[in-house]
Amino acid sequence: MSLYLHNARLIDPEAGTDEIGALRIEGDKIHREAVPQGSDEQIDCGGKCLAPGIVDLGVKVCEPGERHKESFRTAGLAAARGGVTTIVTRPDTIPCVDTPETLEFALRRGSEVAPVRIAQMSTLTKAREGREMVEMGFLKDAGAVAFTDGDNVVTDTKVLSRAMTYARSLEALVMGHPQEPVMSAGAAVTSGKFASLRGLPAVSPMAERIGLERDLALVEMTGVAYHADQITTAAALPALARAKQAGLNVTAGVSIHHLTLNSLDVGEYRTFFKVKPPLRDEDDRVAIVEAVAAGLIDVICSMHTPQDEESKRLPFEEAASGAVGLETLLPAAMRLYHAGALDLPQLWRAMALNPATRLGLPGGRLSDGAPSDLVLFDPDAPFVLDRWSLASKSKNTPFDGQRLQGRVLRTFVAGQEVYAHNA
Repeated sequence: MSLYLHNARLIDPEAGTDEIGALRIEGDKIHREAVPQGSDEQIDCGGKCLAPGIVDLGVKVCEPGERHKESFRTAGLAAARGGVTTIVTRPDTIPCVDTPETLEFALRRGSEVAPVRIAQMSTLTKAREGREMVEMGFLKDAGAVAFTDGDNVVTDTKVLSRAMTYARSLEALVMGHPQEPVMSAGAAVTSGKFASLRGLPAVSPMAERIGLERDLALVEMTGVAYHADQITTAAALPALARAKQAGLNVTAGVSIHHLTLNSLDVGEYRTFFKVKPPLRDEDDRVAIVEAVAAGLIDVICSMHTPQDEESKRLPFEEAASGAVGLETLLPAAMRLYHAGALDLPQLWRAMALNPATRLGLPGGRLSDGAPSDLVLFDPDAPFVLDRWSLASKSKNTPFDGQRLQGRVLRTFVAGQEVYAHNA
């Protein structure tokens, strides 16, 4: 298949440019030559934005075990509609991905039914119990791109340090969840006046700083490559900055919900706004947006966590944490663009280039010879989100009924169109 896409705003996160141009797709590769060939199918992009497909680091697909919440097929459809061409899936399934067999099942199942690329993470310890490390070498050979116990913090520092040391010998990436687990246990919101007025169990932002400081000390000791899944508080930023300045192999991410929402959005106990870690105060949100702009925080992700109606239609402190985000990541990110906080190359560096680079994946680029994984989108198109229109099986989005801007027009994976708006 040969396509010539022209009259497009090319968003190039590597070059940091946003300019009108053209490119060709030949098979599964991008060619930056500006002249079409006779065999090309031509697409006039109408001045809309053409960018590398999003690489979403930290997506939960609930297959096997909880397919009623999300399957590889529905997650793949949601990703294609959201301009996400690679979903990096978490291992916190039932059963969890902690053996080569479960990993191979996930990769095979994803490749069979999902229209987008699947990259799979493994747990760091068996059954995510924090007692015994997994067979990391076998899992890495089977295709695991990183190792994480998700939001189950490994409390035994001896186990964690041994796992990090072994991961270092394999040149494997460890992803941590920076929280002090005792302080954050049972918390539903961030501590403060609003939490006290609502009478909800809360956690101090310092729990994140304490958890991060511990992990970074172990990174310094072991030399492992480490990624903090979510940094959401201003209190944690100085420690992250010191680690990077010291030359530690450290990166950090944040969810789009923590960049565009704050603790007051919980309002009258609205459980679709209950996420983990909880939404933070506005001062923290602004500080984290500035950290992304400065490059201190490297990755923006959806932290897609499907929950069914039964687990959300409960009192706030009893409701399950998490929100879906594959389809809303791009339009929510446009809030930051339209507010002038981040430009489009900065956003795509955090949503595509940086996660791909961190995981050793070839995507996230518009360079010659890069994979032809692309998203064509209109950053200005307004719409009101109806959660029932989402492709995900679960509909637990905090953006239900909200006015958003930014609509995906086409998504290409390996040169094949996997989604077209109103097609």
